[in-house]
Amino acid sequence: MRKRISLLCLTLAAIGMLAACSSNSASTDEKSKKKSLTFVSNFPSDTLDPQLNYTTVRAGIAETLVKVNEQLQIEPWLSKKWKTEDDGTTWVFEIRDGITFQNGKDLNAEAVKHSLERTIKESEAMKSVLKIKEMKASGQVLTITTTEPLATLPSELVHPNTAIIDVDAPDTKSKPMGTGPFKVASFKPNNEMKVKKYKEYWGGEPKLDEVVLTFNDDENARTSALQSGEADIVYRPAIESLNTLKKDSSTVVDIQPSLRNQMLFYNSRQEAFKDKNMRKAFDVLLNPKDVVDTALAGQGSPANGPFLKSLDFSNDQKTNTYGPSEAQKYLENAGYILKDGKAIKNGKQLSFKLVTYPYRPELPLMSQMLQSEAKKIGVKMDIQQVENMDEYMTTKNDWGIVTYSLVTAPRGDAGYFFNALYMEGGAFNVGHFHEPALTSIINKLNKTVDQKQRNKLARQAGEIAEKETLHSSIVHPNNFVAYRDNVKNWVTTKSEYYVITKDLDVK
Repeated sequence: MRKRISLLCLTLAAIGMLAACSSNSASTDEKSKKKSLTFVSNFPSDTLDPQLNYTTVRAGIAETLVKVNEQLQIEPWLSKKWKTEDDGTTWVFEIRDGITFQNGKDLNAEAVKHSLERTIKESEAMKSVLKIKEMKASGQVLTITTTEPLATLPSELVHPNTAIIDVDAPDTKSKPMGTGPFKVASFKPNNEMKVKKYKEYWGGEPKLDEVVLTFNDDENARTSALQSGEADIVYRPAIESLNTLKKDSSTVVDIQPSLRNQMLFYNSRQEAFKDKNMRKAFDVLLNPKDVVDTALAGQGSPANGPFLKSLDFSNDQKTNTYGPSEAQKYLENAGYILKDGKAIKNGKQLSFKLVTYPYRPELPLMSQMLQSEAKKIGVKMDIQQVENMDEYMTTKNDWGIVTYSLVTAPRGDAGYFFNALYMEGGAFNVGHFHEPALTSIINKLNKTVDQKQRNKLARQAGEIAEKETLHSSIVHPNNFVAYRDNVKNWVTTKSEYYVITKDLDVK
């Protein structure tokens, strides 16, 4: 009897083991079918609030009414069409049907209205740019009236800070509800975010099940993550690693000219930088070609102005003469004399703070180059690195120069740059400059629809900004991404707005 019971027990145990193996196998198969991708970037994200950060759009969580394509032309997105009913003061946007937020709530004109109202409440910069007087919603039709004619309103609505979210969702800072192909699964500020597919996405089901987005300001660590297999896509690996990565058959390196400008901002609230001669001295101190060769390891081009030469509104105003001796002439015009190796005025050596930030490593390098050249003309320059440059330069006035990397024409138009840098309330008007002639031209630009006339006005604005040296354009860095060869449908976008898309896939 015991023998029979033992045999029965063994038989049942075997059946149990087979069932367990079968279950584990099914679980493994199911897991193996799950498409996941890890993306490592240098984009810090302490919040997912789209009014405060671009990450929500970059990660495919939220979308804007209008988007920009790779030809830098604006095209419909959440809004399928729009028109102006007068001189550019009244705009009518028709919102697409059949779109839902990731909590299932329908997208209609009223929801868009509430989201844009939140945008202009939370962001003084966007309030200044959009110039919205009132909005009226009816079904899928949103009518926007601006305080003045604004020919660029559709273009301004491309900006990631205008992303449309459900304002009634409980946590817009850590788990915003957008209309994009991916919704937030978890978020650790300045560390990691996981998103999972939104199966009911209006543009079609995303190909990936989930994406892990991590932040690391160390370019070598980003490169190592790709080489070790921890990452599938790395945004801006170490420049010096590009040739090695190109030789790896399992890796793809994509290098594109970017719309960025590595530039110098001057602070006119510092007495010395109120003088144009002073600003001009630092404008000519560094040779842009040396910056490309040294700080960018050849991955870029000298800047002749804020915009790439290939853009129709670009103007070539930069001098071709650089170096300490050239800069010395302007310092002398500003009243400084070189005495005992020091630039002296009113008995004091010229000294100030230069502020930079680490997650674009070429900027600290450029800052060191500037410091070294400044020493040759007797200028004492202290470099300070900060983590949150945007906050620092807008709230502090203890700096003379900051190095900054700005996408100057993200929507294929010059209006963004001039409004952001030189109009009252502009997001990057950190230099606190006010040039009446420049303001007048920018106002005309904002009211002009004809593209040829807009390009002409933009060139005129550029001439004034260059003549007064309100900033210094140094170099245009290349944009480069490296990814594993099993990644499909990756696009290195010029605008840098769209990163994780519904078409991104792995083999």
